[in-house]
Amino acid sequence: MLKQEASDTRIAKQFQFLIEVDRLKSVLRANSICDASRRENSAEHSWHIALYALTLAEHANHPVSIERVIKMLLIHDLVEIDAGDTPLHSTHDTSQTMAIEKAAADRIFGLLPEDQCRDFRALWDEFEAAETEDAVFAKAIDRVQPVICNLETDGGTWTDYNVTLEQLETRVGTRVEKGALTVWKHLKSRITTYFS
Repeated sequence: MLKQEASDTRIAKQFQFLIEVDRLKSVLRANSICDASRRENSAEHSWHIALYALTLAEHANHPVSIERVIKMLLIHDLVEIDAGDTPLHSTHDTSQTMAIEKAAADRIFGLLPEDQCRDFRALWDEFEAAETEDAVFAKAIDRVQPVICNLETDGGTWTDYNVTLEQLETRVGTRVEKGALTVWKHLKSRITTYFS
């Protein structure tokens, strides 16, 4: 009987977490989807970059565990449920944003059973630190998808935020190069054409 009660408690916590993270579908991002018909939500972004990673894994600068990368990408933006989306090219206080996101990670992952809370939080922290090969590639891919969206929507948020080629190379290029150099080389030719 105690085992069943423990199992029921565990499942109840897991469902509580899964119901809570459904709210990510309501967090709108700055960029539009590729057909420019509407803004993307953060849940769609997380799914799409997980698929980007799966598709582009062969271009990682170093061997990666694609399973770990996908896990990171599926959970990395869950904190936006509390923190909202902070567009890369907007003006914001990075330290304040990070503090809000850490508190959100504590709350959201804290809904899970203790072992899963610890595992998910460790993956989120690893992604944020971007020091392991898996996290470096995950961070690179996180930057790639919005570039494609902006290219497909005639500049999208680059126009909205008056982004220059130099800013794009600094904020995006350096991160993508670090994890997937061949992907950045391919994108850079399209980006340079857009900005010329």
